[in-house]
Amino acid sequence: MTSKRILAIDYGKKRIGVAVSDPLNMFAIPLVTIPNNSKAVSELLKIVKEKEVKKIVLGYPSKEDGSKALISEEVEKFKTILENKLKLEVTLFDERYSSTIAWERIIQTVPSREKRREKGRIDKGAAAVILEDYLNSENIYFPNSNENKK
Repeated sequence: MTSKRILAIDYGKKRIGVAVSDPLNMFAIPLVTIPNNSKAVSELLKIVKEKEVKKIVLGYPSKEDGSKALISEEVEKFKTILENKLKLEVTLFDERYSSTIAWERIIQTVPSREKRREKGRIDKGAAAVILEDYLNSENIYFPNSNENKK
């Protein structure tokens, strides 16, 4: 039996980073970066169908003190659009430091400076960090284990 996947989105004004879980919802895999334009939602719909996604985790930006960031309202509107068009549950999830962590991982794992500069690499990496944090926070991969009873 395979579970359906969870998709994570790192929303940006120019680009949208996308990551997806494996079928067992144990790992976050950077998938793709798509342009944030009029075709973005239809591109996400294709991914949702192809990867058999059951839920979307949308990175929610906030300031260091937890207050809303400038782009927060735009992300809230995007959440509503996704819910209406994709007919899936969309959960907002704190994305603080996801881009920084993604950049650190890129530095550690991508030896070529030229490849490090590829614009979409950090966006899909940040989406993977958001998804990883979400999976860890929800104990998605050990739903019936004693780990949850601590």
